[in-house]
Amino acid sequence: MSHTPHELAEEFPESVEKIHQLKETDAHFAKLFDDYHTINRAIHRAETNVAPTDDLHMAQLRKERLALKDQISGVLNAG
Repeated sequence: MSHTPHELAEEFPESVEKIHQLKETDAHFAKLFDDYHTINRAIHRAETNVAPTDDLHMAQLRKERLALKDQISGVLNAG
């Protein structure tokens, strides 16, 4: 399996344990996590031409990934 940039462990290295814990205990966070990874992998496949897409679709995917990352960051920084 190839290395996929922008994995959450790389984006939030100080929160790896908290991410794991929240995935197991918080259904909303687990959905955010899964959605982020689905979009992140789609972007990676498009960037490496495994599943090419047009610029408009790529821009939309990146916006969605950023919005999810912001939400995940908010959960990680709360409390």
